[in-house]
Amino acid sequence: MGDKQTGSDDTLLEESSLYQRYLAERDEILRHKWLESEKEGHDIGFERALVDWLLNHRSKWRKKNPH
Repeated sequence: MGDKQTGSDDTLLEESSLYQRYLAERDEILRHKWLESEKEGHDIGFERALVDWLLNHRSKWRKKNPH
């Protein structure tokens, strides 16, 4: 009862601009994680990449991507 999502709920989520922005930011964080891990020669982990990206890159990225 009410626990199952319908196809229309999935479509609504996928078309949501907020969800699309989340996916775009997540992709940038994962890219940042990969680049920084390559620089350091080991996996820096998602949490460290996330915090570093938020503190040092998010505002500039948002100015370039004002969705």
